[in-house]
Amino acid sequence: MVLFFIDVGTRKVQIAGIDEAPDGAWMQQMARNQTDAIDGFLLGKRYLIHDRDPLYTAKFDEMMKGSGITPKRLQAYRPTMNSFAESFIKTIKSECLNKLILTSEAQLRYVLKEYIFYYNHCRFHRGLGGRMIEPLPQDEDGDTVEFNYLGGLLRSYRRVKRAA
Repeated sequence: MVLFFIDVGTRKVQIAGIDEAPDGAWMQQMARNQTDAIDGFLLGKRYLIHDRDPLYTAKFDEMMKGSGITPKRLQAYRPTMNSFAESFIKTIKSECLNKLILTSEAQLRYVLKEYIFYYNHCRFHRGLGGRMIEPLPQDEDGDTVEFNYLGGLLRSYRRVKRAA
């Protein structure tokens, strides 16, 4: 299972963890990590929307409440109520995962790390008016350079100053 969080306002995504057989204790640890007071992804967030997966235990929800986050459990069999997460899953499958043959968890971790960097920093998002979530710095006087991710499966372009 891949656990991810998405900021609905910015569309920024973070992979919280990957586990072959997650349980309640693992989910609680992921909740602790993501609500960390220094650099937790959920720091300052008010709500957490999640489905009815039994992994979202009462203890998980209590940890969120303890961090000032109100958990909102979706109605059963209503994936459209979590459209941002569903859209991200469709996007990562169509742009990346369906085009690769992964044979290990290590490969999955690498691919997800690369894709999330691309998604958050290089990809244009229609829902954001064609903007990037957190664009990388560009040099207005630089040359346009192509950057490849995942062996060229994903590409982006940005202006970079040539070394003299």
